[in-house]
Amino acid sequence: MISQDTIAAVATPPGEGGVAIIRISGPGAREILSRAFSPAPRRDRVLTYGHVMDAGRAIDEAMAVFLPAPHTYTREDVAEIHCHGGRYITRRVLALVLSLGARAANPGEFTLRAFLHGRVTLDEAEAVMALVNAGSEAAGRAAMRQLDGGVSAYIRAMRARLVDQIARIEAHLDFPEEVDEEFTRSQLIEALSALEGDLRAQADERRARVVRDGASCVLLGAPNVGKSSIMNALAGSDRAIVTDIAGTTRDVLTERISLGGLLIELSDTAGVRETGDAIEKIGVERARAAAAAADAVLAVFDAGTPWTREDRELLSALDARAICVLNKTDLPVRKSLPGAIEVSCLTGEGLGELQRAILKALDAPQAGENALVCERHIALAREALLEIRAALDAARALVPLDALSVHLRAALLRLGEITGEDAAEDVIDSVFQNFCVGK
Repeated sequence: MISQDTIAAVATPPGEGGVAIIRISGPGAREILSRAFSPAPRRDRVLTYGHVMDAGRAIDEAMAVFLPAPHTYTREDVAEIHCHGGRYITRRVLALVLSLGARAANPGEFTLRAFLHGRVTLDEAEAVMALVNAGSEAAGRAAMRQLDGGVSAYIRAMRARLVDQIARIEAHLDFPEEVDEEFTRSQLIEALSALEGDLRAQADERRARVVRDGASCVLLGAPNVGKSSIMNALAGSDRAIVTDIAGTTRDVLTERISLGGLLIELSDTAGVRETGDAIEKIGVERARAAAAAADAVLAVFDAGTPWTREDRELLSALDARAICVLNKTDLPVRKSLPGAIEVSCLTGEGLGELQRAILKALDAPQAGENALVCERHIALAREALLEIRAALDAARALVPLDALSVHLRAALLRLGEITGEDAAEDVIDSVFQNFCVGK
């Protein structure tokens, strides 16, 4: 799959900017740079001032650098021209480079070459775009862990454990008189049970989505319990209208906040109560629908009023996603609720505890964890899990041990697809088709 031609593309975002970078990679990079830029860089890896030249005429004042293989992103010769970032001049410089023998790079082709030359594994290559697209600190941390080889190291360790069990089976088959079958089977069951538990914990789709895409948190409660005040306090701005008039919020109002590095979509909703107002009724229905789809629900109750029928109905309908909040604790308290977080938006009391409770409810991986986050990785890990569970079931059912190794080898292949060790060419192509041009 490794191409011997030279490719080029604009490596900076489209549009206007102070600087645009035209990247060239391949065996012709040095020659193309020497013909397109004057004076040609005299020293490798040193950014040199000069002019982009076309048919003996300067078309831009620029900087350029030549980076010899193999210590480059692609492990090929690489050249870069840093020109002015206007639309016209960027297109003009790229057209010049292409006219001198380079080919327009396909999406992700620079990173594809890095993968094919062994500089990065397939999962590390995917981390490049994950880092580019990261919308939160948590997503960025996860992508950086992946780029630094955290996922690769974990997968290699899991594959090594599978290989150990396959070797255990082979030892019994080759030396049945020396390696006891019953002892081998019990060791297999113990080892595969531990492996299955470890992999299942890493292949958690919900936790991965929370890190990668963010989470949703909905404020739910009766009218005038202070949901809008809590939203404003968590968002750090007056996003929602706050009045003493019950039913001020008629629709779902959403604000994105960062909490503990996570991107959280916080939604204020209409007060939940029986109403004859047609518009308010729609708002209540939308509030319930938003809460049903949320990752976490803040069930808000007014600490300064007695329990109401609406309060009790809400309390009875809550599930494990709910965090109960007693708001307005600066007022004379008239109700209590074991386990609830007591908050005063007026004094700020309890807001820190509430933030910590939200993060705990979302159960997102912490900074040091190498959890699988990419959807492709999780899908493959779950396929491997099915094979490991099939092997466990067979072992417990006293199926001959050689039949177990079929499932373990299938699991080994699925995990190998994550890092690219056992990935088919069409899988590799599909990964890099999702990249932007120039990366």
